[in-house]
Amino acid sequence: MYPSTIVSKPKGPPVVINMQTDIAQNLAQVKKTIDDAARAHGRSADDVRLVAVSKTHPPDSVRAAIAAGQRIFGENRVQEAETKWPELRQEFPECRLHLIGPLQRNKAALAVRLFDVIETVDRLKLAAALARHMDEAGRRPDCLIQVNTGEEAQKAGVLPAEADDFIGACRDQHGLPVIGLMCIPPANEEPAMHFALLAKIARRNHLAQLSMGMSADFETAVQFGATLVRVGTAIFGARQDYGRSAEADTLSSPT
Repeated sequence: MYPSTIVSKPKGPPVVINMQTDIAQNLAQVKKTIDDAARAHGRSADDVRLVAVSKTHPPDSVRAAIAAGQRIFGENRVQEAETKWPELRQEFPECRLHLIGPLQRNKAALAVRLFDVIETVDRLKLAAALARHMDEAGRRPDCLIQVNTGEEAQKAGVLPAEADDFIGACRDQHGLPVIGLMCIPPANEEPAMHFALLAKIARRNHLAQLSMGMSADFETAVQFGATLVRVGTAIFGARQDYGRSAEADTLSSPT
């Protein structure tokens, strides 16, 4: 059920790995690192949940992670999730699925049906569309507001100075179930100051959930209060081609 597969390392020839064994070992190491980081900063390991980012990886990779005990997964693209997850949901109804990539309004209805948590709410028009489709579907996925802490023009997310008003509008005007915040720090900057900023915004808006930290910096994110860390490469290895042609969502052209 879990075949061996060929993956490419950054340097050197491709190597053959056993998918189930490799993913299980990677998961165990990531969870241990999260637990150690939490305890080192006076936190309970149970306060931090791991979102295994399975984007571009095939269903068998997800099954291998589930066999190793993982139950929360993240996908970047709505259409990739639509292709991959209905069968997985039937097999493993206890799993929870997070949307962690940019969402276009024309895919909001599908996102409401597919995902348990939408982490990338960042525009009022999108908030309105999600609220409408939640009412129509009778299903209310939890929402996180994406904050563009680095104020990068090419990246999605509400600006920090506008975050308080935006959070209030999502809650009060549109009635969204906003439970927390999410950020992706600039690649060329120290992530700690961005995690600290996100935590500060969350505190003054009485939001308990912080989705921050990826494969390269999740230990730092735990130090600054992350309750959700999004880890893909450290679990599944380099990105594969599954689902890449399914959708044209981009960071720079939300609608």
